[in-house]
Amino acid sequence: MPSNVNPTVRRRRLGQELRRLRELKGMTAEEVAERLLVSQSKISRLENGRRSISQRDVRDLCGVYEVEDHRIVDSLMQMAKDSRQQGWWHAFGDIPYSVYIGLETDAASLRVYEPQVVPGLLQTRQYAEALITGALPESTPADIDKRVNVRARRQERIRDAETPLRLWAVIDESALRREVGDRQLMIEQLEHLVEQSHLPHVTVQVLPFSMGAHPGISGHYAILEFPDASDSSVVYIEGVTSDLYLEKANDVQRYSVMYEHLRAQALNVEQTRQFIGGVIKSYTDATA
Repeated sequence: MPSNVNPTVRRRRLGQELRRLRELKGMTAEEVAERLLVSQSKISRLENGRRSISQRDVRDLCGVYEVEDHRIVDSLMQMAKDSRQQGWWHAFGDIPYSVYIGLETDAASLRVYEPQVVPGLLQTRQYAEALITGALPESTPADIDKRVNVRARRQERIRDAETPLRLWAVIDESALRREVGDRQLMIEQLEHLVEQSHLPHVTVQVLPFSMGAHPGISGHYAILEFPDASDSSVVYIEGVTSDLYLEKANDVQRYSVMYEHLRAQALNVEQTRQFIGGVIKSYTDATA
C-alpha cells in the first residue's frame, strides 16, 4: 500500500463526503436506510468512518443521492477501495485501538493530557513494558511484546525528519511520582522525557499537585488535528472496553478550551524541566 494512503483517514473523509451528499439531497439517515433496505445504524457508521465501506455501498448511495457527475462517483469509489486496504498496524494483528492509531498516523498535531502515566509517544521501551504488564495482568508475554512494538512504531512520528508530529503534552505530577517498574527505570524514563522536551516540535508541561482542582480532573483525553482542512479535529477519550471519538465542532471546542486552561495552569517548559529534575533527584537519593 502506498505510504500516503491511510485507510482510517480515507474512510473518515469518505464518510464526511457521503454525509454532505445526503444533506444536500435533504434526506435523513433513516430515509436513506429505508430506500436501501438496510439499518439506520449502518448509514450512521458509514458516515462517521467507523465501518469499512465497499464500492457497492458507494454506488448505491450515489444512486440514492442522484449524483450524475461520474468523476465524483469514480473519486468516491477509489476512496472506498483505498479505505479497505490495511495500514501498517494491521501487521501486528488485532489491536483494540487501531482506529486511534490510524488517526494519529495521519495527524499533524496532537494535544494530550495524561493524569496517570507518561504519554505513550514519550515512553521508553522498558517503561512501556512495565506499564502494560501492570495494566493488563492477564496478558501473555507475546501480547505485551506486540503492544510495546506497536507503541515503538507509533513513536516514529516524533522522529520523522520531514513531517514530525507536533506534540503538546500536559502531564499530571502523579504520572512522575507513580513508580512504574523500579526507581532506576523511572530515572531513565524521566531523563528521556526531558530529552524529548528539547525537540522543537515537542512541548512538555507538568501540572503539579499544588494546582489543586483543574479542568482535566475527569481524566485523560487527546485532541488530534489534521493537515487537510477538510478533516475535522477529533477528541479521543480512551475507555476500558470501548473508546470515544468526538468530532462535533461544539465538543472539540469545549475540550480545546479546557486544554488551554490546563496549559495556562501548568508549569512552563523550563519550570517543567527543573521540576522533573527534582523528581529524578528524589528517585536517585532513594536508591542511594
